[in-house]
Amino acid sequence: MMLMEGKAGLVSAAGSGIGRASALALAKAGAKVMVSDVNEEAGLETVKLIEEIGGVAKFFKCNVMNEDEVIALVDETVKAFGKLDFAHNNAGVNLQRTKIGEADSDAWDKTIRITLYGTFYSMKHQVNAMLKNGGGSIVNTASGAGIEGAVNMAAYVASKHAVVGITKTTALEYGKDKIRVNAIAPGSTVTPAIERWAETSPEQYNAVLKAMPSGEMTRAEDQANAVLFLCSDLSKQINGVTLPVDGGYTAGKLPL
Repeated sequence: MMLMEGKAGLVSAAGSGIGRASALALAKAGAKVMVSDVNEEAGLETVKLIEEIGGVAKFFKCNVMNEDEVIALVDETVKAFGKLDFAHNNAGVNLQRTKIGEADSDAWDKTIRITLYGTFYSMKHQVNAMLKNGGGSIVNTASGAGIEGAVNMAAYVASKHAVVGITKTTALEYGKDKIRVNAIAPGSTVTPAIERWAETSPEQYNAVLKAMPSGEMTRAEDQANAVLFLCSDLSKQINGVTLPVDGGYTAGKLPL
């Protein structure tokens, strides 16, 4: 029996990067997956990739800043698959790199709306759906920036620290209802955004790489494997945890 056989759920921001890898990993393990993204073309491409490996997936366009759209996403997942066993809340943005004294307030607001409010809306309606089928597992995408500070990223750091906090709180609130809530904390992961960063700021990129205990950047598939584990019954006694998937980066930095 495959690890997620008989289970159904959703992944947000699944049109690329960590979200796409997560959706693929869950589908490979036997889950039915509702793929969600603001980019319909990218989301449908993820569905196609899942179907090519023999998996079951559907697409639903959703902007997590809009609570009504989040409600519709959860409802459509339950309608399509009959239940909600898991959810990977992966949507988040980092819109600016600047000192807080020079930060753009509109960019701050949008970062908080997508990364924090989007996670809040999602969890709010996911737990209520999961209560109807006797439990489930929610995995939020936090960040290494949700564990420690990061220069020039105040809004992102604030939003990801908050995601860690509400992950713990919701785990406490619903643990006895058999709903587990955990988070992954990705370090620098090879995605299109990181590839652009390597091209535009090679000195900064290489400095981070040299400080990583593993000696290499993590990949989206590494994050997806952690999500799969936390969604599965293998982690049934793991609740309220934020799991760094970062090659040891938040454990401490190697001397340069």
